[in-house]
Amino acid sequence: MKTNKYVEDLRTKNSDELRQALVDAKKELFNLRFQNATSQLDNTARINEVRKNIARIQTVITEQAKA
Repeated sequence: MKTNKYVEDLRTKNSDELRQALVDAKKELFNLRFQNATSQLDNTARINEVRKNIARIQTVITEQAKA
């Protein structure tokens, strides 16, 4: 599955790389929302995908903090 592979890749990263991935994902979400507001976005499902990826990254950060 695609999401399982993504989460496995996240778990191999250290905390600095995860924080950078989180910042990048939030920037991408901002850009997607901006494109959607200006009717330039073709694939609106990408917004939900990025939101879920942000949640996955935050989950892995929390798991590593507890370990």
